[in-house]
Amino acid sequence: MRRLQGKVALVSGGASGIGLASARRLAEEGAEVVLADLNRDGAERAAAEIPGASAELLDVTSDADWRRAADAVAARHGRVDIVVNSAGIVAFGSIEDVSLEDWRRTMAVNLDGTFLGCRHGVRVMKATGRGGAIVNLSSVSGIIGGHNIAAYNAAKGAVRLLTKSVALHCARKGYGIRCNSVHPGFVETPMLDAVVNQGRNPQDTRAKLQAGVPLGRNARPEEVAAMIAYLASDEAAFVTGAEFVIDGGVTAM
Repeated sequence: MRRLQGKVALVSGGASGIGLASARRLAEEGAEVVLADLNRDGAERAAAEIPGASAELLDVTSDADWRRAADAVAARHGRVDIVVNSAGIVAFGSIEDVSLEDWRRTMAVNLDGTFLGCRHGVRVMKATGRGGAIVNLSSVSGIIGGHNIAAYNAAKGAVRLLTKSVALHCARKGYGIRCNSVHPGFVETPMLDAVVNQGRNPQDTRAKLQAGVPLGRNARPEEVAAMIAYLASDEAAFVTGAEFVIDGGVTAM
C-alpha cells in the first residue's frame, strides 16, 4: 500500500527506536521522510538506508531548532504534511527519589519537545492550507501510574491532554490538521534495552516484563509504526483528539 504517496513527513527521534521504525514505515507508504534527531550521525546513517529520506539535526527542547528544522523541511519539499513527535527519554524515581534535574530534563524532552513539535507543525502546515496530521508518542504510562516513574508519568500524561487541546484548536480554526496520541506499552527499543540492562539479571528482568503482558511479549517497533502510519494517512481523516493504546492488553487488566 502507498497510502502516503506525495506526503512529506518530519519524524523527531528518528535515529532509533519507534522513531526510526516509523520513518521506515512512512517511507514504505510513499512519504518523503525527514529523520530529525540530536544524534545527527545516527539520523544520517538511518536516512541513508531509507530511499528518498534525509536527516536534520534537532534538539527537541529548543524552539529555535524546531523553527529551523520545520522551515528547512518546508522549504526543501514545499510543505510538511505529517509530524511524528517520537523523541523521548525515561528517568526512574518516585516522588521522593527523582531529582529535580531528572524531572526537568524529562519534561523538557518528552513534554516541551512535543509541545514545540506541535506548535511548529501547525505553523508550517496551516501555511499551505493543505491540512496535515500530527502524531504524538505518549505511553501507557500517560494513562496508568507507576510508583517509580513520577516524571515520566507526568510528562506522558501531559502529552495525552496536550494532544486533545491541539486537536480541538485546529478543528475550531478549520485548519484541517488532525492530532492524535499513541500509547505503547513495553516496546523492544534501545530505550527498553537500557532499562532492562540496569538490572542485575537483564534476562530475568525482560522475562518479568513480558510475563506482565497478557499477550505474553513486548511490542515490536514496527507494530507501533503501523498504527502511526494509519493515523498519518487519509484513512484516519475523521480521527482527531483520540488516544490509541498498543500495549498487548496491559491496560485492560
